Amino acid sequence: MQAGLGCLLVWLTRAPVGLRPPRLWAGLRLGAAAAAVTTTAIAASAPVPVVRLSMSERELPSSAPGWLVLHIPFGTVWAEEAAFRAALATAGTQAFGPVGGRLLQAGAFGLSHIADARATGAPAVPTVLVTGLAGWVFGWLAERSGSLAAPILTHLAINEAGAVAALAVQRRQASAAGTLARRYT
Repeated sequence: MQAGLGCLLVWLTRAPVGLRPPRLWAGLRLGAAAAAVTTTAIAASAPVPVVRLSMSERELPSSAPGWLVLHIPFGTVWAEEAAFRAALATAGTQAFGPVGGRLLQAGAFGLSHIADARATGAPAVPTVLVTGLAGWVFGWLAERSGSLAAPILTHLAINEAGAVAALAVQRRQASAAGTLARRYT
């Protein structure tokens, strides 16, 4: 449903998505580089105790494959990139110019994560600031490459790497707890 809504918003605003060559190639190159950096940063932060604790306490969906293969790429990443970086950025740029358009989509992107923050018990203000900054960077990637492929790959890398890291931390803890329980029974 969210992916379909993203497509509808792109169609209604006639937002350029740059998913055909040569813009697609530029988006894939820039997006792959940004995705590599973000994935490395997430992997490097996973062993940090406060990050690992947060990952271990996170409530994960019951179907990891469905979450990783369908929900994150289509229900989250495509839907948000189509809505914010394509549709809202296009409308905002037409109304307020390039900087105003990017500020609008980044601010709206940040504010759209308040419900997620509340659902997970995370503080809303830092969540809005961090996701708003991410929205600004995603907008820059889209503008720089002329393609939604760049922010899509970067956004996908952030969400997937975080999900895989949380799954790994929780599985490792479950395995360790099982080993410990067998040892003392």
